[in-house]
Amino acid sequence: MENLLSLSFDYLSSFDGVKIRKGLRQLEGLLAQICLSRTTTAAERRRSTAIDGVARSSPKDLASLSEDPAFREFFKLQEGFEWNVAIRLISCLERLLGKGSNGQNDLLLVSTLDLLRGVLLIHPPSRSLFAREIYMNLLLDLLEPSSCPAVQSSAVLTLVTALLEQPSITRCFENLDGLLTVTSLFKNRGTSREVKLKLVEFLYFYLMPEIPYAGRDAANAHGGLHRSPSKASRLGSGGRERPEGAEGTKTTNEKQSLLGRYLNNVEDLVEDLKETAPFGTNFG
Repeated sequence: MENLLSLSFDYLSSFDGVKIRKGLRQLEGLLAQICLSRTTTAAERRRSTAIDGVARSSPKDLASLSEDPAFREFFKLQEGFEWNVAIRLISCLERLLGKGSNGQNDLLLVSTLDLLRGVLLIHPPSRSLFAREIYMNLLLDLLEPSSCPAVQSSAVLTLVTALLEQPSITRCFENLDGLLTVTSLFKNRGTSREVKLKLVEFLYFYLMPEIPYAGRDAANAHGGLHRSPSKASRLGSGGRERPEGAEGTKTTNEKQSLLGRYLNNVEDLVEDLKETAPFGTNFG
């Protein structure tokens, strides 16, 4: 696995779009082998091709994934800097962003963001990278009006993945005027309808009550693989008293007040969120 990662990292570090695409495909293939089940019997192969004639693999369930030797090896490799995929993809994004906006470059940006989201979901500790201002600013730069709609949409989804169960990273997002960036793009007349829908979904997500990442419990779900939380994740943000284990979090009301500085009728979003519970959240 190290040899494949090393080869793909070499391609990702290139300024040649063809080599970058090859590196992304190699990583995608590796993750597919880890996360997808193979159809082993003739009956399974027939079922997988019944819909559109294309053979497809089904995703493994979480229980079996945590016991898979390849997944456990990959997870352990991600704990160190040398083999961490997320940091390589972020570096690739930096180089691509510096090349400006054009059709081929935008496709590479979207592919890199798509793969980055998958890595952040497979290895949640890698989300802590976005507690660093330089990396959070990179995502916010992709939400500038000059970016193409496909890049903007993919960047919004990646931002959601980075903030998922990470209050300390959400505070970094707020401190870097992330809400101003998001709401400015939403109010921009040139922003596409699809991107605006993604931004509304993001605002719903942002307004949800915060639940810190349960490092030990989540690690147990991954077969005992975990690392110690970063210093940043242990820092509180002050404010009203929190329940035990909720230091540094903000309530929906607090975030509503903060978002209200940039957007009107935020209370309508909150009421809709409470009534529809789109993410299965119980507001009590």
